[in-house]
Amino acid sequence: MVLTGAVAAFRGAVGFCSRIPVGSGEADWEAFRRRPAALPAVGYALGPLVALPVVAAAAAPVRVPSATVAVAFPAWLSLVTGITHLDGVADLGDAAVVHGDADRRRAVLKDSSLGVGGALAVALVVVGLATAGAAVADAIRLSAGGAAALVVAAEVSARGATAALVCLGDAAHEGLGSALTGESGPRSLAGVALAVAPAVPLAGTLGGSAGVRATVAALVAAGVVGLLAFAWARARLGGVSGDVLGATTELARATALHAGVIAWTLS
Repeated sequence: MVLTGAVAAFRGAVGFCSRIPVGSGEADWEAFRRRPAALPAVGYALGPLVALPVVAAAAAPVRVPSATVAVAFPAWLSLVTGITHLDGVADLGDAAVVHGDADRRRAVLKDSSLGVGGALAVALVVVGLATAGAAVADAIRLSAGGAAALVVAAEVSARGATAALVCLGDAAHEGLGSALTGESGPRSLAGVALAVAPAVPLAGTLGGSAGVRATVAALVAAGVVGLLAFAWARARLGGVSGDVLGATTELARATALHAGVIAWTLS
């Protein structure tokens, strides 16, 4: 029964976090809502797919231009995972620059129009992903395993940071945020940690000691982003929303990739 629930939660997470047609239904969604550990777990499945452009560039017998990787990586990422989380970045960018109290910021979150703050936030995230993809391919050239390890680590750590918000946060209003946070609590963090932990030995297998250092750096960086997002959401919005969760995933992924590249180059 436990295994069946875990499989359903994983299938629900894949359907929620990507555009992969897994045929998830209402039962899978309900199982996913009760198991935030499914978020980092799905990173192990999505990570290798997301890494394909970077791995191809790192393993290519000829040097692939950095600009090519910079375009291919975020474009491919959007094809695999969709743009739902990026929409959260746009909404939070608009809410971050508006003047007023939490109610005013929450009203801006619900506004479908894109403002200057949202446009700037999306641009920064896309540029961050593009430069991160190029940096991974350049720093880990000729090591397809190392490149894959770092991208997988970033995907797992980003979704682990989001899962931590689900466990610790409370929603300020009804919506996706409340649908997820209402089913979990701090005790669920243990399951999230167990789901994230295998990223370190996996990185050691694929990328050696440099891969381990890069993965640890990615995990720490994503965790910091998660903590900052949690603190900002509580102070400025009164709680965690679906937009906060989506934006945390995007920001944590980009930050984790850059931190991992820096750690790798120090080896």
